[in-house]
Amino acid sequence: MAALAAAALATPLLLAASGPVSAADRGNSQATTHHDRAAKDARKLAHKLVKKSSAHDAYRHLEKFQQIADANGGNRAAGSPGYDASAEYVYKLLKKAGYKVSYDTFDFTYIETLAESMSVVSPEQRDVEILAMSYTKSTPEGGIEAEVAAVPVDEDGTTGCEADDYAGGTYTGKVALIKRGGCTFAQKQETAADAGAVAAVIYNNGEGTLNGTLGGPDAGKIPTGGITLAEGEALAADVEAGGATVNVEIRQLQEERRTKNVIAETPGGNADNTVMLGSHLDSVTAGPGINDNGSGSAGLLDVALNLAHETKQAKKNGYHHKKQPRNKVRFAWWGAEELGLLGAEHYVGNRTEEQLGQIKAYLNFDMIASPNYGLFVYDGDDSDGVGAGPGPEGSAQLERGITDFMDKKGYAHEGTDFTGRSDYGPFIEAGIPAGGTFTGAEGVKTEAQVAKFGGEAGVAYDPCYHAECDDLKNISMKAFDANIDVIANAVGNYAHDLRPLTKPVDFIPTEGDAGSGGGLHEDHDHEPVTE
Repeated sequence: MAALAAAALATPLLLAASGPVSAADRGNSQATTHHDRAAKDARKLAHKLVKKSSAHDAYRHLEKFQQIADANGGNRAAGSPGYDASAEYVYKLLKKAGYKVSYDTFDFTYIETLAESMSVVSPEQRDVEILAMSYTKSTPEGGIEAEVAAVPVDEDGTTGCEADDYAGGTYTGKVALIKRGGCTFAQKQETAADAGAVAAVIYNNGEGTLNGTLGGPDAGKIPTGGITLAEGEALAADVEAGGATVNVEIRQLQEERRTKNVIAETPGGNADNTVMLGSHLDSVTAGPGINDNGSGSAGLLDVALNLAHETKQAKKNGYHHKKQPRNKVRFAWWGAEELGLLGAEHYVGNRTEEQLGQIKAYLNFDMIASPNYGLFVYDGDDSDGVGAGPGPEGSAQLERGITDFMDKKGYAHEGTDFTGRSDYGPFIEAGIPAGGTFTGAEGVKTEAQVAKFGGEAGVAYDPCYHAECDDLKNISMKAFDANIDVIANAVGNYAHDLRPLTKPVDFIPTEGDAGSGGGLHEDHDHEPVTE
């Protein structure tokens, strides 16, 4: 009895010692509960989307893109019927799924190369592969036949950039042979034109082909194309040995056209906490663009449709449904990316500061199924210490979110540098955290990467990059599936919970380098190479 009495007396004392719960404590408790629920819902939705989304399902969209290209001249380039049909296909599926869908239209200069050929007429006949530079002037049909005049290579690497570089020779009526480096291609061809040259052939200063741009429709002064370092040095040797004559034909259609981005967002969700994901929808004019970038577009579309299903977007007043994401999720399929990120630049450039401030993260997926793939993650924190610096605050967390997920799934991965050469570029410039994945373009796979990813060393990640053969046969389903998992996991998590973007993460260098991605670098010319 004494013990019971003591206990009875002690209980009020304990309650009194604890004191009443303050409003602040209740608020903190409620906030914690809310955050816990958000994190739980995020994990649950991410798990469902990863399970439901697949390369197998997304492949049907690739088949549709191939059909569209086959019916429209073999490509889906911005400003063409093939692109318009691709945009309509994506738009209709998203509209039916319950998204708020819109076209974001803009004008641009459409470019289509009609001819690009070069042959050495003398001293010995041979053909040389040449790539017309974007916005070049055109030769007459049949080309120009003229002597070659090699511009001396300067020790400081500024060959052909200044008028003095042409002072020691005669260039009037000749084809100027100029080594890359020191200034833009536009400046080189303009200076050559001022010296009297009728065409400019610029040869690379490193391995690989030279696929560049003069930068804009008003830049072209004379027909200009790019060739390899080996071909350039061989031609320079011919000139030095007694002279060379070439026939160069470069013809390019350039005209003003209108195209569009496809933008789709959840009807509900907090607009002040918007997460965006994007892929460019256009191909180059050379081919159907099934890997570049039908793969990113199809993967994003598959996940978007699954998100709509899981969150009941198609139901009337679905944005009031209990499964509705807490945050607004916005998807973008960009147009005219292949001509210099034009769609993404237009979109970002036409948003107010307030609208840009609502976008808390942007994730980009470009070429996610290269046949000789690597699995590359954008280096948001610059932990690799290569190339460009870190992305805006939050980019490190986006990178870590992807790499942690890939580690759990057993996917090997490497870092790849932010260079601004895909659609994440305008978002980074606007201070928006960015991230994403990529599987390689023209870059060559190393022996070490074969040990990690499989495939073939000494061969490009995508041998059909920007070519006619970028078709349904040019896909790695394994890489496609892995990257669709990444997209699904990101969508599911960030649809409910953005707190991971503000949590500190460790600084962990990867094994990536400037060339590991093989693209979105010198060789992945979505932000076209200008010098």
